[in-house]
Amino acid sequence: MNTKMIALTAVLMLSHANAQSDSPSLPPRNPTYTTDGRLIFPVDYREWVFLSSGLDMSYMDGMQMGDRHLLDNVFVDPASYHAFLATGKWPDKAMLVKENRRADTRGSINKSGKYQSTEIMGIEIHIKDAAHFPDQWAFFAFGDGLQPAVMIPQTANCYSCHAAHGAVDKTFVQFYPTLLPIAKDKGTLSAAYKHDESAMADKTH
Repeated sequence: MNTKMIALTAVLMLSHANAQSDSPSLPPRNPTYTTDGRLIFPVDYREWVFLSSGLDMSYMDGMQMGDRHLLDNVFVDPASYHAFLATGKWPDKAMLVKENRRADTRGSINKSGKYQSTEIMGIEIHIKDAAHFPDQWAFFAFGDGLQPAVMIPQTANCYSCHAAHGAVDKTFVQFYPTLLPIAKDKGTLSAAYKHDESAMADKTH
């Protein structure tokens, strides 16, 4: 290899190393509120990281959906997603959005199974914000128009259910297939989740 080629290779390697070290980390996507504490809807949530989708999920025995079926999609802001990959935990300001859509069967050329319709049945947001909420986490529900929403009261069942069964930090990471193995590897799974898994295993044996 001649001298010019060696010099060119060294310059390219140095440039690549500088680009790697100078690459900025993802800025946090902080939740924003109105002056009276209502959460402003993050309109760009569908550009966030997709975590999972569920069909007709219910946490109560005997729940019947009837003729109406529901599919949900869960998204998380990118900065919190990357923090979870590194630590197995959610950072402060993490936002998870659950988008609920009607599940249809008949449409276009579909002959079986269900697909997501264009009709949004509601959107829920779960936020970790220690500066705003005494228990760190809070829920918000958005209806038609996606106007700023008030916090769901902490007496609602969603709070106690997430606290009692959330796999990681009061969130249902057990239903996020790309994150559950990370939480297991990082050792961040909650005692409550481990208890639920143990109880489920006992029932199946």
